[in-house]
Amino acid sequence: MADHTPTGPVELGAHMDYPEHERTYHGFTLLAKYGSLGCAATLIGMAFGFFVGGAISGFIVFLLACAVGAFILR
Repeated sequence: MADHTPTGPVELGAHMDYPEHERTYHGFTLLAKYGSLGCAATLIGMAFGFFVGGAISGFIVFLLACAVGAFILR
């Protein structure tokens, strides 16, 4: 049987667009950071609203958690 494994260098095509790769990675890390913040703030607000007994107070805690988290993640 014939051996069809490549023998040359891996990158033979067009040049890589490194600035675009860095922009995409930066966008992904921002989405991961602030998406995690949103999930954590939602859980904190829901737990506070459940144990204290008010949807308004849970929403206020959610907003405070978002503000504090955004300040910390800057």
